[in-house]
Parts: sequence; C-alpha cells; structure tokens
Amino acid sequence: MTNEELMQLAKEVSQNAYVQYSHFPVGACILTENGKVYKGCNFENSSYGLTICAERNATGSAIADGEKSFKAIAIYSPKMKKCFPCGACRQVLSEFQANEGLDVVLEDENDGLIVYKLNEIFPEGFKL
Repeated sequence: MTNEELMQLAKEVSQNAYVQYSHFPVGACILTENGKVYKGCNFENSSYGLTICAERNATGSAIADGEKSFKAIAIYSPKMKKCFPCGACRQVLSEFQANEGLDVVLEDENDGLIVYKLNEIFPEGFKL
C-alpha cells in the first residue's frame, strides 16, 4: 500500500469522527509489517479525559487483531495541515514500530505528503 492510499483512507475515516465538543475531526490509517491496514478516528466524550485519538483508536484495532509491528501511519484532519500525533499517541506508537522505524505520513501545506520517522518527532520515548 502506498502512502497516498494510506492518506486517502485516513481522509475517509476522518469523516466518521465523533467530535461534538472540539469540532476537530482526525482520521488515522496504520500499515502493519504484515501488510494489513487498520483505520481509526477520534471520538470525544463529555468527560474530556475519556476522549480517544484517531491514532490510538487505529492502534487498538490492530492490536485486537494480533498485529504489533507497524510500518507507517497516515494522519489527517480537514482542520489542519501537518496534523502531528499528540504526545500520548507518539508514546503509544513508539511501542509498535517495525525494525526500520515507523513512517508518520502527513499532508503538507500544498496538499502533498510529507513523511517523518517517529524517532525524528519523538526521539526519547519512555521505554522499560
């Protein structure tokens, strides 16, 4: 699967976000080392601490299906270009990087794609 295809799926799933409080929809699409794809969108709750980010939603779906090694994640919001994952999502994703590291695929200011390695944007994650 290409980065463009991952981003298209992230765009599509962002439309399913439940964001009645922030009005900030996000979609994420994870590609595993085994070639499987998992989508997630953010969903909010009136008890704000219970809100789940799109990236962690997709991660949970992959884990529930037995996948624990990720090659790439595309993240999209129609409200913001370069919609980077929050710190909590960066920490969660750092647990599941494939050997060569996780590609973080974002849409740039010109509607093109820009790719970062997770280690570039989260260099010192917590590890046991």
